[in-house]
Amino acid sequence: MTLRPAVFAIPGDIDTKTGGYIYEKQVLLALRAAGREVRHLQLPRGFPQVDAAAMAETVAALTAIPEDRVLILDGLVYGAIDTAGLARVRAPIVAMIHHPLALETGLAEAEARHLFVTERDNLRLAAQVVVPSPHTAGVLVDRYDVPAAKIRIALPGFPAPDPVKTPADPPLILSVGSLVPRKGHDVLIAALASLTDLPWQARIAGARLDEATATALQAQAAEAGLEGRLTFLGPLDEAALTAQFRSAHLFALASRYEGYGMVFAEALTHGLPIVCCRGGAIPDTVPEAAGLLVAVDDVPAFAAALRSLLTDPALHAAKAAAAARAGAALPRWADTAAVMAAAVEAA
Repeated sequence: MTLRPAVFAIPGDIDTKTGGYIYEKQVLLALRAAGREVRHLQLPRGFPQVDAAAMAETVAALTAIPEDRVLILDGLVYGAIDTAGLARVRAPIVAMIHHPLALETGLAEAEARHLFVTERDNLRLAAQVVVPSPHTAGVLVDRYDVPAAKIRIALPGFPAPDPVKTPADPPLILSVGSLVPRKGHDVLIAALASLTDLPWQARIAGARLDEATATALQAQAAEAGLEGRLTFLGPLDEAALTAQFRSAHLFALASRYEGYGMVFAEALTHGLPIVCCRGGAIPDTVPEAAGLLVAVDDVPAFAAALRSLLTDPALHAAKAAAAARAGAALPRWADTAAVMAAAVEAA
């Protein structure tokens, strides 16, 4: 059987340390490992907010793909690209939608509306749509009028569970996420400010993708008197991040919305109890047995959950054991790529 060749179009640097980029790089590599010809097409960075020149360059690159290839198009581009330009693409399209762009935290109403309309209209042009979670599939059906039959759910893949532990002293609260409003680091910092009577240290790993947010978070931490207890690590490579997970006592991230939340699943593979919010697909990713889930933006509840896991060894042990079991049951990247492969053939 001859496998249909594909082009995977991704904006900017494929090695960017965010969940979406990690997902797409791993799927690209797994498709190739399975024997499929897949060309990586690097598009201009900056999506979904790009200038006219970058938009024109993107449309030109996509319309140049021949019709005997399948185009897999990253969601940052798919939800923002000019609809008329996308309609000129000859190759059948698989849209890779991590979460709808209009659901990003902090958008002005007009911008959110523009992104909603653009993504809704563009999704009508896709032959297949691949999403990372049942939650995102439901949002696309209910709000974006995408036929359910056109959607395939490709859960992210993960390596085998990591049993190595090198606990830090005092206990380490680890958070991993880009410094953007949606990740809710402001909620975590506010919660930590009410826990200074307990022994702990906290570290936030993640790139400064929004400079204003990053500056505000550092100012918030300083005003709360958390210097020396809370450290902003910046982006980390795989080895350095693994070392942080191995040292952690628990994982905490107050995301307001996730289309899946890969970092939560990564915490499960390290057997870490999790404190998080019920935003988007997070309740589907983090089992109740493995974490303490609270309402979005509920600082007192988030702080109470952290306090419980810091002061109740039995609760911590039970959540850690459940996390390890959940981490062991997660799919591998070959499973994810198999779903994408089916979408490519169907397109």
